[in-house]
Amino acid sequence: MDDPEGDGSSNEYNWNTDDEDEVFGIPSSVPNIIQQSCGHNLLVSSSTCTCTKHGKLILHFVGMGFSKEQVIKAIEENGCLAFYLNMFNLTLEDPSAGASNRPYSSAKKIDIQLDSSDDEDSYPGSGEKSLNFERDKILTVLVSMEYPIEEALIAIEKCGPEAEICELTDFICAAQLEKEIDSQLQNLPKKKHDASVYMHKKRRDGYYFHREKRLKLDDEMEMMQMRSSESMTGFGTRNQLYPAVTRRLRHKVTAGQPYFYYENVAGAPKGVWRKISSFLFEIEPEFVDSKYFCAAARKRGYIHNLPIENRSRLLPIPPLTIQEALPTTKRWWPSWDTRAQLNCLITTIAPATVTEKIRKALEECDAKPPPTVREYVVKECRNWNLVWVGKNKVAPLEPDEYEMLLGFPKDHTRGGGINRTMRYKALGNAFQVDTVAYHLSVLKGRFPKGINVLSLFSGIGGAEVALHGLGIMLRNVVSVEVAEENRNILRSWWEQTNQQGNLIEVKDVQNVTCGQLEQWITSFGGFDLIIGGSPCNNISGSNRVSRNGLEGKHSSLFYEYYRIVEAMMHIQ
Repeated sequence: MDDPEGDGSSNEYNWNTDDEDEVFGIPSSVPNIIQQSCGHNLLVSSSTCTCTKHGKLILHFVGMGFSKEQVIKAIEENGCLAFYLNMFNLTLEDPSAGASNRPYSSAKKIDIQLDSSDDEDSYPGSGEKSLNFERDKILTVLVSMEYPIEEALIAIEKCGPEAEICELTDFICAAQLEKEIDSQLQNLPKKKHDASVYMHKKRRDGYYFHREKRLKLDDEMEMMQMRSSESMTGFGTRNQLYPAVTRRLRHKVTAGQPYFYYENVAGAPKGVWRKISSFLFEIEPEFVDSKYFCAAARKRGYIHNLPIENRSRLLPIPPLTIQEALPTTKRWWPSWDTRAQLNCLITTIAPATVTEKIRKALEECDAKPPPTVREYVVKECRNWNLVWVGKNKVAPLEPDEYEMLLGFPKDHTRGGGINRTMRYKALGNAFQVDTVAYHLSVLKGRFPKGINVLSLFSGIGGAEVALHGLGIMLRNVVSVEVAEENRNILRSWWEQTNQQGNLIEVKDVQNVTCGQLEQWITSFGGFDLIIGGSPCNNISGSNRVSRNGLEGKHSSLFYEYYRIVEAMMHIQ
């Protein structure tokens, strides 16, 4: 789920491998010129200090059609905030006109008193100018976080210029949520809908909003206090000290079968997990980093109605450090590369030019590289998950190493017409099996005769592999997966592991109708588990092109997951 456009063509962009950084307030990095002490340029960048300081803002307006040079010049001449207000007002004046044909200097000023020549040094330590500067600085931060400028101004006015950023963002999110609730409630039907009709409603007609009752805003915001602690241990892991956690599901309909389990990247744009939770019966997400289950980080959020008591690990417990997982690298690992675990495994690997630049940079230095070189090498190794395979030699992970780290059996994605590029893409989008198995372990005693599973967005079968590893018999599995190569991988695993149940394959989740669900329920006696993770293409922090949340082309398929879960709750 980490390929932003789903086509594998990511060499055009500098993807950030830690795809959750932005949601926790860590800005995207901008490449700098790093000089070796021996005089060799490691990275050649034309970025000025303006590019470095305002990189995200520049990318925003370049995406609107303005040229990069034009944007940089405007910022340098007007100041960041005045520039943004110019551009914003210009866009409002003529949104249909081509941005590249409109000089920034022709824009009108929004009616806010700004002096573009003022900077922090020119303001005294106190007084009206200092307050104006603080207000402008905070407004710039909120705008760069992609909050609408009108809402940011209202938040600052209501909360005061001395308010913390988190307080201001909470105010904006609360206002947006209340507005969304009001808007959606206006579109709700007067009477309770029929599930068979509901299955065919279009996503944009407002019918998907949970319609039982309107929650008070205070209750809604309290419910939305997501578990996003730095440890990312969710409701606790067996190898971490964590207080006992209990939870009460708000809706009786969710407190029992069918169980459902939804997964996506933790680092979604602001408001995405709040929206997902509001659709999935206001259940609080459980945020977990797979670094507690394997040697690679994988920060994910999970919404489910499974019990959380008496979980157990999948055995044998896999290695939790790089050198335990990849012992052959230990011989070549330099002491100054202090990585103990890998970053999130994504759908692409480093091109040969990256590893070659690292080799040359190290060989041109003495036995002990200077700090600038070490910093550059470690940064590239982190970004691309490179490991040491020789003296001054780093290399990307092999597909079988991906499989091992993600908990899949050896050669799970090998053969059957699947090339290396397809393998990386399939594995990068897959579940981390040990993490998912830990959550699903509570089902072991509940289904001694086997389980019926509706597997949406099955991928390469991470959920099926997890259930099999737990010793839970797969009686009937309806696998819905659009990619033919992924269906081939799952079918091959099913045959090689001699599964005794039935595997039914469906290509398109949008074609799963209420009639089909009723047929399967009649045939199987009902589904016990609905599991899946809709595409994260427009949600992942590594996407610098179309990160537009649940309204994106691919990630909007979340609504299909919700549609089917909601229908199942009514039918079954």
